[in-house]
Amino acid sequence: MKHKVSDCFEEDLVSVLIPLYNRIDYIKETIESVTSQDYEHIELIVVDDGSTDGSFELVSSLADKYKFSIYFHDNRENKGQSAALNLALSKARGEFISILDSDDLFSDGKISKQVEFFKKNPKIDIVYGMGQGIDSKGNYLYDIHSKEHQENNDPNLVLLDCYFLLPQNSLVRRTSYQNVGFFNESYRSAQDHDMLIRLCEVSNVAFIPELLFYYRKHAASISSTKQHIRWFNGLKILESASLRYPYKKNIIRKRKALVNYRLAMAYIKQERNYLEATWRILYAGLLDPIRAFKVVTGVEKNY
Repeated sequence: MKHKVSDCFEEDLVSVLIPLYNRIDYIKETIESVTSQDYEHIELIVVDDGSTDGSFELVSSLADKYKFSIYFHDNRENKGQSAALNLALSKARGEFISILDSDDLFSDGKISKQVEFFKKNPKIDIVYGMGQGIDSKGNYLYDIHSKEHQENNDPNLVLLDCYFLLPQNSLVRRTSYQNVGFFNESYRSAQDHDMLIRLCEVSNVAFIPELLFYYRKHAASISSTKQHIRWFNGLKILESASLRYPYKKNIIRKRKALVNYRLAMAYIKQERNYLEATWRILYAGLLDPIRAFKVVTGVEKNY
């Protein structure tokens, strides 16, 4: 792999990594949510992935004021979010690493709450908390986790549902990234799911009942525009995971059912490929008939 997470780090330093591509409407607010944190020992690294909408010029004009570093690929090439994050990881000097998507926000006090938890719990490698979904204007949409949420520290459950977010929400010890390596640059979507699964296979994870981040939902977000690619990659990620770690067979089967169902929905909504969608829905039902029955009968609203 081209980029390497160095063994050398600065104690107590938090490296916040923002991969940026065409987010001119949101990136300034995203940066300010980091620079306004009450934890002072933060380095902010922005990697522009070949933006064409003026985002690069905007962050360049803000760098001196907000004191952050900007990097980009040769010839300002667009290589995808995984490559941008790997470049950022190769530059990061922090004992702790946090990733923030360029349209999302940290809540006030996020970093200090997580670092304080780490100091009290030295055996924990990843800590995450609660969040809120917001729209393009910052209006509240829904909650992400509640104070009653419990973390079971079981990689099987993470593989099955990927129930917490590796970007924006999580703070990770540098050693965990050193253990698992870098983002898979062949994934132009779902690389966050892949990394979350890999990290949880080797890390101790904890949840704190604190509001830590805001997840922005809008029409141009990757999660909205590339669903079929994301879930197709999900099948590749599942295959790699099953070869790498001793997951339970029923968990692998149920995850395969879920991914095929989500992929079918994406084919319907984005590709209008009803033939492909039909066989994947049937296949999902065969893999996990109990959950399929619950969806059909309305006991569950969706897979």
